[in-house]
Amino acid sequence: MRGCALPLTTNAIINLLPFLHHIHSFPLSHSFTIHKSTPILSTIIHLHHPHPFPSTSLHAQQQQPHNEEEEEESFQVLTSLKSDYNDIMIVDTPKSRMLLLDSSHSVHSILYKDRKWTNSYWDEFASLPAIVPKGPIAILGLGGGTAAHLMLELWPSLQLEGWEIDDILIDKARDYFGLSDLEKTTKDGGILNVHIGDVFVPSEDLHKRYAGIVVDLFSDGKVLPQLQEVSTWLELHDRLMANGRFMVNCGGIDGSSDSNKLSNDEAWLLNSAIKALSKAFPGQLSWKRMPKECGENYMALTGPLPDLKSWSDNVPSPLSTRVMDWRPCGMVSRI
Repeated sequence: MRGCALPLTTNAIINLLPFLHHIHSFPLSHSFTIHKSTPILSTIIHLHHPHPFPSTSLHAQQQQPHNEEEEEESFQVLTSLKSDYNDIMIVDTPKSRMLLLDSSHSVHSILYKDRKWTNSYWDEFASLPAIVPKGPIAILGLGGGTAAHLMLELWPSLQLEGWEIDDILIDKARDYFGLSDLEKTTKDGGILNVHIGDVFVPSEDLHKRYAGIVVDLFSDGKVLPQLQEVSTWLELHDRLMANGRFMVNCGGIDGSSDSNKLSNDEAWLLNSAIKALSKAFPGQLSWKRMPKECGENYMALTGPLPDLKSWSDNVPSPLSTRVMDWRPCGMVSRI
Protein backbone atom coordinates (compact mmCIF):
# COMPACT_ATOMS: atom_id res chain seq x y z
CA MET A 1 0.00 0.00 0.00
CA ARG A 2 1.60 3.16 -1.15
CA GLY A 3 0.46 6.74 -1.37
CA CYS A 4 1.42 10.36 -1.59
CA ALA A 5 0.48 13.55 -3.28
CA LEU A 6 2.79 14.18 -6.19
CA PRO A 7 3.03 16.53 -9.15
CA LEU A 8 1.69 14.82 -12.25
CA THR A 9 2.51 15.42 -15.88
CA THR A 10 -0.42 17.76 -16.43
CA ASN A 11 -2.64 19.95 -14.29
CA ALA A 12 -5.63 18.40 -15.96
CA ILE A 13 -4.96 15.09 -14.20
CA ILE A 14 -4.71 16.82 -10.85
CA ASN A 15 -8.21 18.21 -11.34
CA LEU A 16 -9.41 14.86 -12.60
CA LEU A 17 -8.37 12.80 -9.58
CA PRO A 18 -10.99 14.01 -7.06
CA PHE A 19 -13.73 12.91 -9.46
CA LEU A 20 -12.43 9.48 -10.36
CA HIS A 21 -14.33 7.77 -7.55
CA HIS A 22 -17.53 8.33 -9.53
CA ILE A 23 -16.29 5.88 -12.15
CA HIS A 24 -16.74 2.98 -9.75
CA SER A 25 -20.49 3.45 -10.11
CA PHE A 26 -20.46 2.76 -13.84
CA PRO A 27 -19.42 -0.09 -16.13
CA LEU A 28 -16.09 0.33 -17.87
CA SER A 29 -17.85 0.91 -21.20
CA HIS A 30 -18.74 4.51 -20.30
CA SER A 31 -16.69 7.51 -21.32
CA PHE A 32 -16.15 10.78 -19.50
CA THR A 33 -15.07 14.21 -20.59
CA ILE A 34 -13.25 16.58 -18.27
CA HIS A 35 -13.28 20.26 -19.28
CA LYS A 36 -10.75 22.35 -17.38
CA SER A 37 -10.37 26.07 -17.88
CA THR A 38 -7.47 27.97 -16.41
CA PRO A 39 -6.75 29.89 -14.29
CA ILE A 40 -10.16 29.37 -12.69
CA LEU A 41 -9.57 25.57 -12.65
CA SER A 42 -13.27 24.84 -12.84
CA THR A 43 -14.04 21.21 -13.66
CA ILE A 44 -17.19 19.78 -15.19
CA ILE A 45 -17.75 16.07 -15.61
CA HIS A 46 -20.06 14.67 -18.29
CA LEU A 47 -21.36 11.12 -18.47
CA HIS A 48 -22.03 9.88 -21.99
CA HIS A 49 -23.91 6.84 -23.20
CA PRO A 50 -21.94 3.59 -23.46
CA HIS A 51 -19.63 3.15 -26.44
CA PRO A 52 -18.45 -0.16 -27.92
CA PHE A 53 -14.92 -0.16 -26.48
CA PRO A 54 -13.67 -2.16 -23.50
CA SER A 55 -12.35 0.56 -21.20
CA THR A 56 -13.24 4.03 -19.99
CA SER A 57 -11.81 7.04 -21.80
CA LEU A 58 -11.31 10.39 -20.16
CA HIS A 59 -10.60 13.53 -22.16
CA ALA A 60 -9.25 16.72 -20.64
CA GLN A 61 -9.53 19.92 -22.62
CA GLN A 62 -7.30 22.61 -21.18
CA GLN A 63 -7.79 26.18 -22.28
CA GLN A 64 -4.60 28.25 -22.13
CA PRO A 65 -4.99 31.56 -20.24
CA HIS A 66 -3.74 33.72 -23.12
CA ASN A 67 -5.37 32.15 -26.16
CA GLU A 68 -8.56 30.42 -27.20
CA GLU A 69 -6.92 27.23 -28.44
CA GLU A 70 -7.81 24.14 -26.46
CA GLU A 71 -5.48 21.21 -25.97
CA GLU A 72 -7.17 17.83 -25.62
CA GLU A 73 -5.45 14.95 -23.86
CA SER A 74 -6.95 11.51 -23.34
CA PHE A 75 -7.05 9.53 -20.11
CA GLN A 76 -8.02 5.89 -20.15
CA VAL A 77 -9.04 3.77 -17.17
CA LEU A 78 -7.42 0.43 -17.96
CA THR A 79 -8.90 -1.43 -15.04
CA SER A 80 -10.97 -0.69 -11.96
CA LEU A 81 -11.72 -3.33 -9.32
CA LYS A 82 -11.94 -4.00 -5.62
CA SER A 83 -9.70 -6.45 -3.77
CA ASP A 84 -9.74 -7.49 -0.10
CA TYR A 85 -7.37 -4.59 0.65
CA ASN A 86 -7.86 -1.89 -1.96
CA ASP A 87 -10.04 -0.15 -4.46
CA ILE A 88 -7.66 -0.46 -7.43
CA MET A 89 -7.72 1.83 -10.45
CA ILE A 90 -5.10 2.08 -13.18
CA VAL A 91 -5.19 5.17 -15.37
CA ASP A 92 -3.26 5.53 -18.61
CA THR A 93 -2.28 8.84 -20.23
CA PRO A 94 -0.13 9.59 -23.27
CA LYS A 95 2.84 10.28 -20.98
CA SER A 96 2.37 8.03 -17.96
CA ARG A 97 0.48 5.26 -16.22
CA MET A 98 -0.79 5.66 -12.65
CA LEU A 99 -1.94 3.34 -9.89
CA LEU A 100 -4.69 4.83 -7.70
CA LEU A 101 -5.75 3.05 -4.52
CA ASP A 102 -8.39 3.17 -1.80
CA SER A 103 -11.08 5.79 -1.23
CA SER A 104 -8.60 8.67 -1.29
CA HIS A 105 -7.54 7.80 -4.86
CA SER A 106 -3.99 8.69 -3.90
CA VAL A 107 -1.39 8.01 -6.58
CA HIS A 108 0.55 5.04 -5.21
CA SER A 109 2.69 4.36 -8.27
CA ILE A 110 3.50 6.10 -11.52
CA LEU A 111 5.43 4.90 -14.54
CA TYR A 112 6.43 7.41 -17.20
CA LYS A 113 6.68 6.09 -20.73
CA ASP A 114 9.88 7.92 -21.66
CA ARG A 115 11.90 7.71 -18.41
CA LYS A 116 12.26 6.01 -15.03
CA TRP A 117 12.68 9.25 -13.04
CA THR A 118 9.52 10.62 -11.39
CA ASN A 119 10.67 13.94 -9.91
CA SER A 120 9.07 12.82 -6.64
CA TYR A 121 9.94 10.94 -3.47
CA TRP A 122 10.29 7.57 -5.27
CA ASP A 123 13.55 8.81 -6.80
CA GLU A 124 15.05 9.33 -3.34
CA PHE A 125 14.97 5.61 -2.60
CA ALA A 126 17.45 5.02 -5.43
CA SER A 127 20.11 6.85 -3.39
CA LEU A 128 19.97 4.29 -0.56
CA PRO A 129 22.26 1.59 -2.06
CA ALA A 130 25.18 4.05 -2.00
CA ILE A 131 25.18 4.30 1.82
CA VAL A 132 24.37 0.77 3.02
CA PRO A 133 26.42 -2.45 3.18
CA LYS A 134 26.36 -4.89 0.31
CA GLY A 135 23.28 -7.05 0.55
CA PRO A 136 19.59 -7.29 -0.34
CA ILE A 137 17.33 -4.26 0.03
CA ALA A 138 13.66 -4.62 0.93
CA ILE A 139 10.82 -2.42 -0.26
CA LEU A 140 7.90 -2.53 2.17
CA GLY A 141 4.90 -1.36 0.15
CA LEU A 142 5.91 -2.34 -3.38
CA GLY A 143 2.74 -1.13 -5.08
CA GLY A 144 3.27 -0.92 -8.83
CA GLY A 145 7.06 -1.00 -8.46
CA THR A 146 7.90 2.64 -9.22
CA ALA A 147 10.90 2.71 -6.87
CA ALA A 148 12.08 -0.74 -7.97
CA HIS A 149 12.22 0.31 -11.63
CA LEU A 150 14.62 3.17 -10.97
CA MET A 151 16.68 1.31 -8.37
CA LEU A 152 17.43 -1.54 -10.77
CA GLU A 153 18.06 0.92 -13.58
CA LEU A 154 20.77 2.68 -11.54
CA TRP A 155 22.02 -0.37 -9.63
CA PRO A 156 21.62 -3.31 -12.04
CA SER A 157 23.25 -5.85 -9.68
CA LEU A 158 20.92 -4.97 -6.81
CA GLN A 159 19.00 -7.71 -5.03
CA LEU A 160 15.57 -6.27 -4.25
CA GLU A 161 12.82 -7.90 -2.21
CA GLY A 162 9.45 -6.23 -2.61
CA TRP A 163 6.71 -6.77 -0.05
CA GLU A 164 3.03 -6.17 -0.75
CA ILE A 165 -0.03 -7.43 1.10
CA ASP A 166 -2.38 -7.40 -1.90
CA ASP A 167 -1.82 -10.25 -4.37
CA ILE A 168 -4.39 -8.85 -6.81
CA LEU A 169 -2.55 -5.52 -6.88
CA ILE A 170 0.68 -7.38 -7.71
CA ASP A 171 -1.04 -9.23 -10.55
CA LYS A 172 -2.20 -5.90 -11.99
CA ALA A 173 1.27 -4.40 -11.54
CA ARG A 174 2.68 -7.29 -13.57
CA ASP A 175 0.09 -6.68 -16.27
CA TYR A 176 0.29 -2.89 -16.47
CA PHE A 177 3.51 -1.65 -14.81
CA GLY A 178 6.14 -4.02 -16.14
CA LEU A 179 6.71 -5.62 -12.74
CA SER A 180 7.28 -9.05 -14.30
CA ASP A 181 10.27 -7.63 -16.22
CA LEU A 182 11.92 -6.72 -12.92
CA GLU A 183 11.44 -10.29 -11.71
CA LYS A 184 13.89 -11.49 -14.38
CA THR A 185 17.60 -11.50 -13.55
CA THR A 186 19.53 -8.68 -15.22
CA LYS A 187 22.83 -9.35 -17.01
CA ASP A 188 24.54 -7.94 -13.89
CA GLY A 189 22.65 -10.29 -11.57
CA GLY A 190 20.07 -7.88 -10.19
CA ILE A 191 16.48 -8.92 -9.61
CA LEU A 192 13.26 -8.09 -7.81
CA ASN A 193 11.81 -10.92 -5.73
CA VAL A 194 8.18 -10.31 -4.80
CA HIS A 195 6.71 -11.44 -1.47
CA ILE A 196 2.99 -11.38 -0.71
CA GLY A 197 2.29 -10.90 2.96
CA ASP A 198 1.88 -8.64 5.97
CA VAL A 199 5.22 -6.93 6.67
CA PHE A 200 4.36 -6.52 10.35
CA VAL A 201 4.16 -10.26 11.05
CA PRO A 202 7.37 -11.32 12.84
CA SER A 203 9.57 -13.80 10.98
CA GLU A 204 12.80 -15.48 12.09
CA ASP A 205 13.71 -15.87 8.41
CA LEU A 206 14.10 -12.08 8.15
CA HIS A 207 16.49 -11.66 11.11
CA LYS A 208 19.32 -9.31 10.02
CA ARG A 209 18.52 -10.10 6.39
CA TYR A 210 18.57 -6.66 4.78
CA ALA A 211 21.26 -4.07 4.13
CA GLY A 212 18.53 -1.48 3.71
CA ILE A 213 14.76 -1.24 4.00
CA VAL A 214 12.65 1.19 2.02
CA VAL A 215 9.35 1.88 3.79
CA ASP A 216 6.42 3.26 1.80
CA LEU A 217 3.27 2.09 3.56
CA PHE A 218 0.04 4.06 3.25
CA SER A 219 -3.70 3.58 3.35
CA ASP A 220 -6.44 6.11 2.59
CA GLY A 221 -3.77 8.67 1.77
CA LYS A 222 -2.17 8.46 5.23
CA VAL A 223 0.89 6.73 6.62
CA LEU A 224 -0.11 3.50 8.35
CA PRO A 225 -0.78 3.95 12.09
CA GLN A 226 1.73 1.19 12.90
CA LEU A 227 4.52 3.45 11.62
CA GLN A 228 3.60 6.00 14.25
CA GLU A 229 4.49 3.52 17.02
CA VAL A 230 8.02 3.20 18.42
CA SER A 231 7.55 -0.54 18.98
CA THR A 232 6.97 -1.12 15.25
CA TRP A 233 10.32 0.40 14.31
CA LEU A 234 12.19 -1.54 16.98
CA GLU A 235 10.68 -4.78 15.69
CA LEU A 236 11.45 -3.96 12.05
CA HIS A 237 15.00 -2.97 13.00
CA ASP A 238 15.71 -6.64 13.78
CA ARG A 239 15.58 -7.27 10.01
CA LEU A 240 18.53 -4.95 9.29
CA MET A 241 22.09 -6.24 9.19
CA ALA A 242 24.84 -4.31 10.97
CA ASN A 243 25.06 -0.73 9.66
CA GLY A 244 21.84 -1.18 7.70
CA ARG A 245 19.41 1.71 7.30
CA PHE A 246 15.75 2.53 6.85
CA MET A 247 14.70 5.13 4.30
CA VAL A 248 11.08 6.09 4.85
CA ASN A 249 8.41 8.04 3.04
CA CYS A 250 6.70 9.65 6.03
CA GLY A 251 4.01 11.48 4.05
CA GLY A 252 2.77 14.89 5.08
CA ILE A 253 1.92 16.60 8.35
CA ASP A 254 -1.00 16.63 10.72
CA GLY A 255 -3.40 19.25 9.38
CA SER A 256 -4.07 20.47 12.93
CA SER A 257 -0.36 21.10 13.64
CA ASP A 258 0.73 24.65 14.34
CA SER A 259 3.81 25.12 12.17
CA ASN A 260 4.20 28.77 13.14
CA LYS A 261 5.64 27.81 16.53
CA LEU A 262 8.50 25.78 15.02
CA SER A 263 11.75 26.75 13.35
CA ASN A 264 12.72 25.25 9.98
CA ASP A 265 15.04 22.82 11.78
CA GLU A 266 12.13 21.61 13.93
CA ALA A 267 9.61 21.13 11.11
CA TRP A 268 10.01 17.36 11.33
CA LEU A 269 8.18 17.52 14.67
CA LEU A 270 4.98 18.00 12.68
CA ASN A 271 5.25 14.49 11.22
CA SER A 272 4.05 11.65 13.44
CA ALA A 273 6.13 8.93 11.77
CA ILE A 274 9.38 10.89 12.10
CA LYS A 275 8.60 11.59 15.76
CA ALA A 276 8.22 7.85 16.38
CA LEU A 277 11.46 7.14 14.52
CA SER A 278 13.31 9.77 16.54
CA LYS A 279 12.25 8.04 19.76
CA ALA A 280 13.19 4.61 18.43
CA PHE A 281 16.60 5.75 17.18
CA PRO A 282 17.64 8.81 19.23
CA GLY A 283 20.57 10.66 17.69
CA GLN A 284 20.49 8.28 14.70
CA LEU A 285 17.89 9.90 12.46
CA SER A 286 18.01 12.38 9.59
CA TRP A 287 15.18 14.00 7.70
CA LYS A 288 14.33 16.13 4.70
CA ARG A 289 11.22 17.55 3.09
CA MET A 290 10.74 17.30 -0.64
CA PRO A 291 10.26 20.64 -2.40
CA LYS A 292 6.76 21.74 -3.31
CA GLU A 293 7.17 20.79 -6.98
CA CYS A 294 8.17 17.27 -5.89
CA GLY A 295 5.24 16.62 -3.55
CA GLU A 296 6.42 18.04 -0.18
CA ASN A 297 6.69 14.59 1.40
CA TYR A 298 8.73 14.21 4.56
CA MET A 299 11.51 11.62 4.31
CA ALA A 300 13.50 9.93 7.08
CA LEU A 301 16.83 8.07 7.12
CA THR A 302 18.16 6.06 10.06
CA GLY A 303 21.78 5.69 11.11
CA PRO A 304 24.46 8.37 11.41
CA LEU A 305 24.19 11.25 8.95
CA PRO A 306 26.23 10.09 5.94
CA ASP A 307 29.14 12.07 4.52
CA LEU A 308 26.96 14.10 2.17
CA LYS A 309 29.79 14.99 -0.21
CA SER A 310 30.80 11.35 -0.63
CA TRP A 311 27.16 10.31 -1.00
CA SER A 312 26.59 12.98 -3.64
CA ASP A 313 29.66 11.81 -5.57
CA ASN A 314 28.30 8.27 -5.73
CA VAL A 315 24.83 8.92 -7.12
CA PRO A 316 23.75 10.44 -10.43
CA SER A 317 22.04 13.77 -10.97
CA PRO A 318 19.51 14.88 -9.77
CA LEU A 319 20.12 12.73 -6.68
CA SER A 320 23.62 14.15 -6.34
CA THR A 321 22.04 17.50 -5.51
CA ARG A 322 19.10 16.24 -3.49
CA VAL A 323 21.09 14.15 -1.01
CA MET A 324 22.70 17.36 0.20
CA ASP A 325 19.33 18.33 1.74
CA TRP A 326 19.44 15.68 4.48
CA ARG A 327 19.91 17.03 8.00
CA PRO A 328 19.96 15.41 11.45
CA CYS A 329 16.91 15.49 13.67
CA GLY A 330 17.87 17.68 16.62
CA MET A 331 17.24 16.58 20.17
CA VAL A 332 14.05 18.38 21.21
CA SER A 333 12.69 17.82 24.71
CA ARG A 334 9.06 18.41 23.71
CA ILE A 335 8.77 15.13 21.75
